[in-house]
Amino acid sequence: FFLLLTPLAKPGISNKSSLSAWPSHVVSQGQYVTLTCDTHSESNLFKLYKEHGTPIPQFHNRIFQKRLLLGPATPAYAGTYRCYSYKHQYHNELSSYSDPLKIIISGIYRKPFLLALPTPLVKLGEKATLKCHSEIMFDTFTLTSHRMGIIKDSFQLSAESHLGMSHANFPIGPVTPDHAGTYTCYGSYHQTPYEWSESSDPVDIKITGLYKKPTLSAMMNPVVMPGENMTLSCTSDHHFDMFHLSRKGVPQVLGLPAVQSHNGTFHANFLLDPVIQEENYRCYGSFRNSCYVWSSPSDPIYLPVI
Repeated sequence: FFLLLTPLAKPGISNKSSLSAWPSHVVSQGQYVTLTCDTHSESNLFKLYKEHGTPIPQFHNRIFQKRLLLGPATPAYAGTYRCYSYKHQYHNELSSYSDPLKIIISGIYRKPFLLALPTPLVKLGEKATLKCHSEIMFDTFTLTSHRMGIIKDSFQLSAESHLGMSHANFPIGPVTPDHAGTYTCYGSYHQTPYEWSESSDPVDIKITGLYKKPTLSAMMNPVVMPGENMTLSCTSDHHFDMFHLSRKGVPQVLGLPAVQSHNGTFHANFLLDPVIQEENYRCYGSFRNSCYVWSSPSDPIYLPVI
């Protein structure tokens, strides 16, 4: 569906417009999104039209100034948009149409689940799988990667079904530091490709193996009674900003800031919850400016419970 342009309009005379969405082109139902039409010129007036999806009558022939706040979002806002701008004194001198911008409305269906296999800690150069699965029979799953809260990339796969449920396996790797970050997934249907489910809970992928491994040690007897507390110390002569603890390859809670010791090394002490079963632990170091990129893991420490 195209909104009709004025008969005098001759798009393409001036610079091409660009249409962008902030904070994201994926908008949760009930939330707001700002559309900005920019031409890198003095013009700040534009019109918006919708190529695909439900027509929105309030856009028809309306003139907007630079930005337009949409919301609260409903499925009616989902679709493909373009804009074009013009100089205020020359209404017939229009810019070229912008490239299309897809506005996705999420939160229409119940969220799927995202799982990193074998773990969310992936060694540099190795491969992993992000499995998106749902109890709902979706047609398509979309995996999104985020940096600083903004969607960086998205990937789509057709869903596979089994016993009334659906899933898709997204392979990643061989991994580099560019693969590090936060991932989420969504489910959708072929007939409504601009309407997605609620976002899955996020999964943080950490890339390990970029720096020298720290050392992990038990500050008491490493043999514990059931229910006893235990403190593990992660130490390195590398000036890490943070240390992290993992159990069975899964990161535990938040990292701790590194503290410099009198001998010039750096450490952090992890107080464990009461130990109830035998576990293998490792620790890692990282820097604040690359919090998803970690060192090689320490040698494991095994805590037997007697």
